[in-house]
Amino acid sequence: MNENIFRLINDLGKEYTIVNPAVVFIAEYTVIFLAVAVLIFWFTRVNHLRIMVICGSFTFVIAEIFGKIAGKIHSNSQPFAELPNVNQLIEKAVDNSFPSDHTILFFSFCMTFWLFRGAKGAIWILIALLVGISRIWVGVHYPADILVGAMISIVTAFMVFRIVPKLGIVQKLLRIYEKGESFVLPLKKDNYHG
Repeated sequence: MNENIFRLINDLGKEYTIVNPAVVFIAEYTVIFLAVAVLIFWFTRVNHLRIMVICGSFTFVIAEIFGKIAGKIHSNSQPFAELPNVNQLIEKAVDNSFPSDHTILFFSFCMTFWLFRGAKGAIWILIALLVGISRIWVGVHYPADILVGAMISIVTAFMVFRIVPKLGIVQKLLRIYEKGESFVLPLKKDNYHG
């Protein structure tokens, strides 16, 4: 089933070659867009958004650890290294592709953005889904690599969202950071908490 779904998605790249450059861009370079978004959220200097970025970062680190554990339990190489006639559209070293690190990264932050921002954050879930599908389309991941990476990140994001914002140490460390930041970037800080 894993291979069949992979073929279904990956073969779309052979049929709809006009779409391939856009899919390659999503698979490879959306990470830059995510990084810029994280920096923008952080440097708005809004407490609520900073807590959101902190939670996204915690989620990613914890989900990556769970991902590495999952990778010790089960492993497979990329589809292009294991299957014939794969439509491989990007270069990638052959290693354990289970679960997908790209998917863990995107679902860690995008799920966190959705939990914090509600309807305004829904677009982030769509972006994470597109990235996951694009990694299959370009031939570097199986659907199971994506599904497990997404599940690990979603569960971790819910746990972090419930726990981390309530930890007094997080607010305390953020206040210490902001005092230091105000010396380096003496801009008026917005104390909006909504």
